[in-house]
Amino acid sequence: MFEFDQYLGFLAFLTILTIGFWLMIFLLTFVVPYWLGGALLERFKEMREEKKAKQQKSLES
Repeated sequence: MFEFDQYLGFLAFLTILTIGFWLMIFLLTFVVPYWLGGALLERFKEMREEKKAKQQKSLES
């Protein structure tokens, strides 16, 4: 069977594997969509501001 140091190594491997799994789940379900949604929202705001600036410029001319 396992010796004690092999057992600790196996537990460390399982711990790291589990932490990595849950980290990937967290990143893919919360962090990435939040990041992409914020980037898209910011881009839409910039496009709206550019459109307003063009309309103001055309009205002044």
